[in-house]
Amino acid sequence: MIFDPTPCELGEGALWHPGRQALFWFDILHKRLHMKDTAGLTVWDMPELTSAAAILSQDALLLASESAVWRFDIATGSQSRLVALDAEDPGTRSNDGRADRQGGFWIGTMGKRGPNDPGRGAIWRYHKGELRKLFPGLTIPNSICFSPGGGYAHFSDTVTQKVWRVALDADGWPKGEPALYLDLTAQGLYPDGAVMAADGTFWNAQWGVGRVAAYAPDGTFLRAVSFEGSAQTSCPAFGGPEMTTLYCTSAVEGMDDAARAANPNAGKTFAALGVTQGLPEPVVIL
Repeated sequence: MIFDPTPCELGEGALWHPGRQALFWFDILHKRLHMKDTAGLTVWDMPELTSAAAILSQDALLLASESAVWRFDIATGSQSRLVALDAEDPGTRSNDGRADRQGGFWIGTMGKRGPNDPGRGAIWRYHKGELRKLFPGLTIPNSICFSPGGGYAHFSDTVTQKVWRVALDADGWPKGEPALYLDLTAQGLYPDGAVMAADGTFWNAQWGVGRVAAYAPDGTFLRAVSFEGSAQTSCPAFGGPEMTTLYCTSAVEGMDDAARAANPNAGKTFAALGVTQGLPEPVVIL
């Protein structure tokens, strides 16, 4: 079903806040942050391209933008900068991001020209005041999510059609080299945002086919939830009162008139009820 009909040029960064019983998400290209709870929809205009969020407290989020990591006050809409992000390259912006189980915040950055900026992106981690570049040389980093016990991180580079998995130490930093988890080239699939369920299944929004697909820890395909009329599904999140609702953002970006006509729900935000048991997002430690 459609959770919110507001059309996003590039919907991203879906985040369920259990304490507020609210879903947050971004329209990156229109520079907006949305929140929908039982009282309705709230929209904030962002000063620059902003794409990912994590929970700091009942009243504050951590945001990743094209230039920095910010603290965001939900009541006032005010922001305070914590650290510059990829400051040496003004041609990049933030993309996918998610908190890990150890209280860190992983952020993907990419060139503003997308696939026309190959290798310009990277994945970073912000933890206890330190921002560290983890994996450089990516083009469109996505699929950042973490195993229920916090022992592994997953990420993709969408243009390669591959998802990797890397072991994490007790503080949440990578140890060893990433290993291939999913190779979707044979299926012609492009991994976008992802989230993990309580049972360790990997739920991946797949750009161009209008679905979120579930995979077992060994990479076996299990099932998919489709969202009709919106091929460009972008970022899933589990939420709802019982954490069993699968939310998913989508996008209009790049669609011509024919594609828009064929995708009347493009850019809207969706919800599928009773899918599986999700996990609350961790709180980031500053």
